Amino acid sequence: MDFICNFPFFSILISLFSGTICSVLPGKAAKWVNTFVIVLIGAMSAALLWYLLGTGESFVYMMGHFPAPWGNEIRAGVLEAATALFFCIVMLLSMWGGRKKLMEEVEPSKHNLYYILVNLLLSSLLALIYTNDLFTAYVFVEINTIAACGLIMIRQIGRTLEAAVRYMIMSLVGSGMLLIGICMMYDLTGHLLMSNIQESVTAIIEEGTYVIPLVMAIALMVIGLAIKSALFPFHAWLPDAYGYSTISSAAILSSLVSKGYIFLLIKIIYRVVGFRIFHDTHIINVLFVFGLMAMIFGSLSAIKENDIRRMIAFSSVAQIGYIYVGIGLGTQVGMLASVYHIFAHAAGKALLFIAAIGLTDVSGFSRKFIDLTGAGYRNKIAGIGFTVGSLSMVGVPVFAGFVSKLLFAQAAVNNVGKMLPTLIALGISTILNAIYFMKTVIRIYTPRPDAPYESVAIGKEKLYAVSIVLFIALNIMLGMSSQPVVDAIHAGLEMFG
Repeated sequence: MDFICNFPFFSILISLFSGTICSVLPGKAAKWVNTFVIVLIGAMSAALLWYLLGTGESFVYMMGHFPAPWGNEIRAGVLEAATALFFCIVMLLSMWGGRKKLMEEVEPSKHNLYYILVNLLLSSLLALIYTNDLFTAYVFVEINTIAACGLIMIRQIGRTLEAAVRYMIMSLVGSGMLLIGICMMYDLTGHLLMSNIQESVTAIIEEGTYVIPLVMAIALMVIGLAIKSALFPFHAWLPDAYGYSTISSAAILSSLVSKGYIFLLIKIIYRVVGFRIFHDTHIINVLFVFGLMAMIFGSLSAIKENDIRRMIAFSSVAQIGYIYVGIGLGTQVGMLASVYHIFAHAAGKALLFIAAIGLTDVSGFSRKFIDLTGAGYRNKIAGIGFTVGSLSMVGVPVFAGFVSKLLFAQAAVNNVGKMLPTLIALGISTILNAIYFMKTVIRIYTPRPDAPYESVAIGKEKLYAVSIVLFIALNIMLGMSSQPVVDAIHAGLEMFG
C-alpha cells in the first residue's frame, strides 16, 4: 500500500490530537495551531484526491492492520477525499472571516477552548467521511454533537445558552434513534463494518426473514440523522443556534455540521443497506415528502423574518430540503444533485453568514432590516459578498446554486412519478428564495441620506476581506467549472456502490 493511503487516518488523528495540544496553549498560539492543522489536512486531502483520481479505485485502510472483527477500517474514495478537501476550505475561510468577532464576543480566557472545539469538530467530520465502521461513526457523531454545542454556547449570552440546550435535546433524540437503529442492525447481522453488514442485509432480503425488523432499523437510523441534520419539521433548534452564536460558529454549523450527518446517511444508503434495497423500503418516499415541505415552509419562515441572521438560518432549512428531495428521488442523478448541493450550499451559506456580520457591524450592530438600509455602501466587500451568496441561493447562472437547481430539475425529469411535485416545489421555492434574498440586497443598496452609521474601509479588515473574496471565487468556480466537480462526484458515487 502506498504511503499516501495513510492520509485519511493521519487527518483524523492530527485534528484529534491538536485539540489536546491547544488545551495547554494560550489563545493566540492555539489559533495558529488550528490554522496550520486545517491547511495541513486540506493539503493531504488534495494529494489524496489527486491519487484516487489517478488510480480510479477506492481503498480500505485497516487501522492496526487487524482484519474484522478485531480491527477497524477506513475507506477512502474520490468522493470522500473531495468532501474532506472542501470541508477544510470552508472551515478555514469561515474561521478567517469571523476571527475579529471571535476576539470581541468570546472571553480571552476561552479562546483556546474555542479552537479545541473546532479541532474536535474537524476530526469528527473527517471520521464521518472516512470510517467504514458503523459504531465508530456513532462515536464521532457524539463528538460532533458535543463540539457543535460548545461552539454555540461559548458566547454565553442568554439566547446562546437557550439555543445550545434546544440543540442538545434535539441532537440527543436523533443520536438515540441512530444508536437504537445501529444496535438492531448489529443484532440482525452480527457485524459493524459497513461492507459486512451489506452482505448480511442482502441475505436477509433474499431469504425474506426478519425483513420488518430490518426496515425498522433502517428507519431509525435515517430518522435519527434527519433530526440531527435539521430536516423539516425537526428544525426548531436551528434559527437560534445559527442566529446567536459567534459568526464563525454559525458559518461552520450551517455549512458543515449538518452536511456531515447527511454524508453519513448517504454512506448508510450505499454501503450498509444498498441503494436498491433502500429504495424498495419506501423510506425514501418519506424523505422526499419532508424534503418538499422543507423547501416551501423553510422559505416561508425566512420571508417572515425581520432579522437577517435568522432569515439566513431559515433559508438553511429550505436548502437542506433540496438535498433530501434529491435523495428521495431514488435515482443516481438525484443523489448526484444532492451531493453537489452539499458543496454549493456550504460555499454559499458560509459566505452569507460571514457577509451578514459585516453589514450589521456598520448598522449599529443591529440585525433588523430597517437598520441595514445602505449597509452595502458602508461595507462594500460585505455587500458584494452578500449579493453573490444571495444570487447563488436563488439560482442565478454563473453561481453554484444555479448548477444545483439545474441538476435537481434534470433528476426530476428522469423520475416520471415524482417529476411534477419536484418541479413545482423547485419553482415555488426559487420564487420564495428570490423574494427574501433580493429584498435584502435591495435594502442594503438603498441609499440612506442621513447616513447615521460609519463606513468601514476594506483595508482595516484584510483577513475578513480575503475570506469574502475567496468565498466569492469558490461560488463562481462551482458555477462556472462545475463539470469536473460533477464528474468527481459521479466517480465517487460509483466507488460507493
